[in-house]
Amino acid sequence: MTVAPIAPVQGVLPTSYVAGVDTGAAPVAGTDGSAFATSLTGAVDNLQQLQSTSNQLAVSAVTGNLDDIHNATLAATRAQVTLELMATVRNKGVDAFNEIMRMQA
Repeated sequence: MTVAPIAPVQGVLPTSYVAGVDTGAAPVAGTDGSAFATSLTGAVDNLQQLQSTSNQLAVSAVTGNLDDIHNATLAATRAQVTLELMATVRNKGVDAFNEIMRMQA
């Protein structure tokens, strides 16, 4: 019984699931950081939505209108982990800013 050889890899195409990734083709002129600001704004909006959902499910659980406590627990955990992540990113940003301010010109 012989085993057929594996065909070589012909070409690898880049994926498009991450939009806006620089592939090294040419630098973007005039980058003003608006993409970063938009990303942070979206993250904060997402955090607010998660906390709102968690609060609504917690109120439903306390009033007895919640059928599945599992959903409330998951929502609360998602909100907590996301808040911890945002606080860590904020702290790293402040640390980076302070480090830049300590640099000599």
